[in-house]
Parts: sequence; structure tokens; C-alpha cells
Amino acid sequence: MATPSNIKERTLLIGCQLPDRNDTLFESSMSELAELTQTAQGEPVMEVTQKRERYHPATLIGKGKVEEVQALLEEIDVDLVVVNHELTPSQIRNLAEALQVKVVDRTQLILDIFAQRAKSREGKLQVELAQLEYLLPRLSGQGAQLSRLGGGIGTRGPGETKLETDRRHIRNRITDIKNQLKNVASHRQRYRERRKANQVFQIALVGYTNAGKSTWFNALTDADAYQEDLLFATLDPMTRKMKLPAGMMTLLTDTVGFIQDLPTGLVAAFRSTLEEVTEADLIIHMVDASDPNRDKHQETVMSLLKDLGAEKIPFLTVYNKIDRDHDPLPNYQALSVSAFSKADRRRMLETIETHIKASMESYTVRVPSDEGKLLSDLQRLTILEKRQWDEKFGKYICKGYVHPTLPIHDRIQTLNN
Repeated sequence: MATPSNIKERTLLIGCQLPDRNDTLFESSMSELAELTQTAQGEPVMEVTQKRERYHPATLIGKGKVEEVQALLEEIDVDLVVVNHELTPSQIRNLAEALQVKVVDRTQLILDIFAQRAKSREGKLQVELAQLEYLLPRLSGQGAQLSRLGGGIGTRGPGETKLETDRRHIRNRITDIKNQLKNVASHRQRYRERRKANQVFQIALVGYTNAGKSTWFNALTDADAYQEDLLFATLDPMTRKMKLPAGMMTLLTDTVGFIQDLPTGLVAAFRSTLEEVTEADLIIHMVDASDPNRDKHQETVMSLLKDLGAEKIPFLTVYNKIDRDHDPLPNYQALSVSAFSKADRRRMLETIETHIKASMESYTVRVPSDEGKLLSDLQRLTILEKRQWDEKFGKYICKGYVHPTLPIHDRIQTLNN
């Protein structure tokens, strides 16, 4: 029987710190684990940590620490233990047997959140694929544990299927999902090619989860993307038109938030979604200025962008949430904003336009009065700064900036020759 959605599972958090991770990073990771637990409808009630030279192969934490947790669980009421690492199948089994409570690792917790958040068919398929691939090597011995302990965190989505299910059935389902995702990915690719053919400049919003991307996406496009002060509020990418101050139309895409130690299976599953970023002409990196770990978050995002092959795309860093308390910001060129300031919204659009202009070529072209379509395209597809009627030649003199990769650039060149 699944846990009712309005009842939060009382959760004990466990973390193990190795010498290669300093105290600040470890504490940041544990704080993030608590946030993830809350996002998954859990209620963190206590935290247990241990410093070790290496992880214990059987239980991750040492035997003495396991006994300490056993004693603790006799004193406090806990429904769930969440471990801040990806556990091996035997570690999950050993800890669950020793503690006599449901045990979920960090990967399973993130997968559970994704299962709750996915709305589109593609998003649901991607999450199910990642969950089944995580589940397959962990089938042995898990069924009894979950049937004894009921549902809740770590059992949503395909996790609700009886885990004694034949491995062949799960492998067949994985193959089926991969084939469906290939079709969806090819549709997405054709859609991207069609957008390219329409000559529209494309911008991708990226950033650490909960940096404020969806709030800004809504503010800049008058859209209604789901936004909430939670990790992974957005999973499915959404693209909308965005008009710049000079009148140029662009396409803005909101993307899934990045996170430290994002499960490899999820990165692989969401690759077709994340490829939206690699198709962009400009990437806006949204950073939560108020987060004490913002530098580490920026590193995480940059590392993932490099993995995707998007590190050479023009880049604009935006520090968001400056209306909250924050440490001094770096001196290098970046924009500092609050989504709740109308002046900052205007400044954001102006800065994006200036940034785009830096990658463009200036042009001057005379357009005959009967070329209404071209005049409209210049307004829509370029940064048109001046349009003036020339009585002498009976043409409009148009001045502005055009991106060299757009087909309209070639049209301008032809008129000037």
C-alpha cells in the first residue's frame, strides 16, 4: 500500500565522508540531501555522519556506526533511511536487514523526484528507463523488503511493480522504452531542424536546480511554466518566443536543472532533452547568488555542459535572487538581477540583446518598397536599429546587426552586391 501523498515519511539521513571531500563540500552535499528528501515528500528528522578512509564494502558506514543507528532507531520513529551515496545492491540489502527499515540511496531518491515531476510522455519514458536500469541489478532480495514496508519514497513509478518480476520482462521493457525514445528523439531533432530553417535565434536557459530558471522563463516569455521553490521543479524542456527590445524574435528554452552527482543513468536518459542546449546560439547560465555553494554549483553546470559538448557556445552568466542575502559577487562581467524587479527584467532583455549583437555582423541595405516580406524579416530576424525612407532612390535604408549563420545574412549580402 502506497504512502498517502499528504503524509510525509520521517527520514534519517546518513552520510559518509572520505578524505577527498572537504568539510564544506560534504556539509553542502548533506544539506542538498535534506532538500531532495523534502522535495520527495519526506521529513528529515536526524542526520548521522561518519568520516572513513574508505567505504565499508558491506554497509558503506562501519559496523560500529550501523549499531549506533540501530540504537537510534529504537529511540526515534523513522519510516525511511536515505544514504547520501549510490549504494551497491548488497549494501542496500545489508543495511535494510540490519536496520529493519526501508533504505534508499541518493540515486533512488533523485529518480523518485523525477518520477513525480515528469509530465510529458518523453519525460515519463526517460525516468522509467533510468529507474528500470537502476532496478535491474538490485532485484534480488528487494521484493520482500518493499512488500513488508509498503510504498512511499523510492517506490513510485515502475518501482511499484513487484520486484520479483522476471528479469527478462524488465529487459524487454527497457528495450521497448529505448525504441520509443529513439522515435521521440528523431521527432525532436526534426523539430529542431525546422526551427533552424525558420532562421530563429535560439537561446537556452541552464543552471543548477532551483536557480530560478523557470521564474525567468515565465517573466521573459509570458509563459506559464511550472515554478516552485523546490529542486527539479522543471523536467520537461519548454520553448517559447521571446521578443528583444529592438523587435527581434528569439526562441528561449527552459531546461532541467543540474545537480552534483547527477546519476549517470539520468544524464544518459535525458540526453535528447539536454541536446536542446547544444543546439542553442546563446546559453544563459542562471546562478542562485544567495546560495552559499554557488561556486560549486557553477562548476557542476560547467562540467556537465562540457560533457554535452556545449562549452564553446556563446555564454552569459546571470546572478539571480540578489534580493536575498548573498556573499559579494565576482568582479568579472556578469548580470545581477532579481526576477521580482521590473527594471531588472528590462535590463535582462537589453543585456541579452547586447550579448547577441556582439556575435553579429553590422549591415546596411537598401530595400525596395515592394519587398514587404524582407522588411518584416529584417525586423523579426535581425536587430534592426534604423529604417529610413530614401526619397532619392525610392527605397528603405535599413541598418542593424545580423547573425552570420542565418539564411537572411546571405539575402542581405545578395542585395548589396
